[in-house]
Amino acid sequence: MKKSDYYYDLPEELIAQDPLPDRSSSRLMILGKEDGHTEHRHFYELPEFLREGDCLVLNDTKVMPARLYGVKEGTGALIEVLLLKHLEDGSWETLVRPGKKAKPGTVIDFGDGMMKGVVEDILEEGDRKIRFEFDGIFEEILDKLGEMPLPPYIHHKLEDRNRYQTVYAREEGSAAAPTAGLHFTKELLKQIEDKGVKIIYVTLHVGLGTFRPVKEDDILDHKMHTEYCRIEKKAADEINAIKAAGGRVVCVGTTSVRTLESMTDDNGVVQAGFKDTDIFIYPGYKFKACDALVTNFHLPESTLIMLVSALAGREHVLEAYKEAVKERYRFFSFGDAMFIC
Repeated sequence: MKKSDYYYDLPEELIAQDPLPDRSSSRLMILGKEDGHTEHRHFYELPEFLREGDCLVLNDTKVMPARLYGVKEGTGALIEVLLLKHLEDGSWETLVRPGKKAKPGTVIDFGDGMMKGVVEDILEEGDRKIRFEFDGIFEEILDKLGEMPLPPYIHHKLEDRNRYQTVYAREEGSAAAPTAGLHFTKELLKQIEDKGVKIIYVTLHVGLGTFRPVKEDDILDHKMHTEYCRIEKKAADEINAIKAAGGRVVCVGTTSVRTLESMTDDNGVVQAGFKDTDIFIYPGYKFKACDALVTNFHLPESTLIMLVSALAGREHVLEAYKEAVKERYRFFSFGDAMFIC
């Protein structure tokens, strides 16, 4: 299975640089996973395609202002640090640029002494393990010093950092937003609930894998990085009850899919608990929990387009993407959405 099998041609001007003023006014492509049929709607029309007795599974992770800018003690060299994962010993796995200026023992100053970071080790693929030293509460310092870690293909400055946050975000820990959820407003969620659709929350902290392209030509050689995910017992019980009653499990975003598929046993029963998951979903995968998916349009040759191809078929997905380009849809994090059903 080749990486190039998931390539499509995308004009750069279709990469959305800014969120729309109204979250739910994005366009919504409906894609039939069985026959590949498409329909062009708007996101606020999503409730029309949900049924009483379904459940909508949302990832309630909250994005940290995880991008920090500091100076190297001794030389004054500028260094950018992106927080990726909080490690068990209290240190952080980070992405550092330029990495050559961050050898073990390097001390980085942030905010004129408000916080210091000591590089302790060089990890796999060149990431740095950094231990931070500060007085006070780390989250409050991060809120003062950090910036939202927008993807590299977004070049515009984000005026309101809450627009890179879902309206239901509550569990802080992500280095990137679960972007399919950015389209929802509280009013739209209420409308969906009023239709008899159960809203259920799970957690997956989006981490390193979001920033790593597939480098190997054979996708089976690609190694996924781990991300922390969790499902509470009440949520697991509710999903299992809805499945047993014949309702659909509608996941919002690939992170919700990966959480559910990681926490569901071979009998299709969702288990409560938490784990670090490195699940890699690509065509040939048999879904155990997810029936339908709300998702954005993903980068060519990415693990995310491979996941949606597993659900709807590679040919159907690539034909839909070709149509989206023709119809001038907006792509990626701040772009339009697709409902695979």
